[in-house]
Amino acid sequence: MIRRFTSSLLIAWLLGFVLFAVTLPQPLAPSRSDGIIVLTGAEGRIARGLSLLRAHSATKMLVSGVDREVRPNEFAAEYVVEPALMACCITLGFDSVDTRSNASEAARWIAAGNMHTVRLVTSDWHMRRATLELSHTLPPGVALSTDAVRSHPSLGTLFLEYHKLILRFVSRLWGG
Repeated sequence: MIRRFTSSLLIAWLLGFVLFAVTLPQPLAPSRSDGIIVLTGAEGRIARGLSLLRAHSATKMLVSGVDREVRPNEFAAEYVVEPALMACCITLGFDSVDTRSNASEAARWIAAGNMHTVRLVTSDWHMRRATLELSHTLPPGVALSTDAVRSHPSLGTLFLEYHKLILRFVSRLWGG
């Protein structure tokens, strides 16, 4: 009985990992939203957010998880952001250090901006957990769309992220 249960659990875990790895979220087709939320941490995320902002897919963008040492003018120089765009439309979020605090920071920004539709930009391998965290902190009535930045994650990255997702999902089920 214990062997069957353990074998079934192992098979479910393995199939779940394979499914997780081969069905990574994809980029979103062009659409309009009130705001864009970009989570720092991997290549291509900020560039994708800026591209969307410049294409008028939204009027505001939050970059969540910016290092506290980074100044707005340094950010603008690094990503070649025009001063007018930086001043009107980009908020640098310095309050988060992980995915959970990214979600809290984003939820506050969304509420303060009275937004109804937001687009989340993060890496394809990170999107599911980021969506899970953000969906639990969003103000009521806010529609979330996901825009994954394609990457080439290592097997180790996928393995670690799969387990983080499982742990957060189980934690959420238990009220955490």
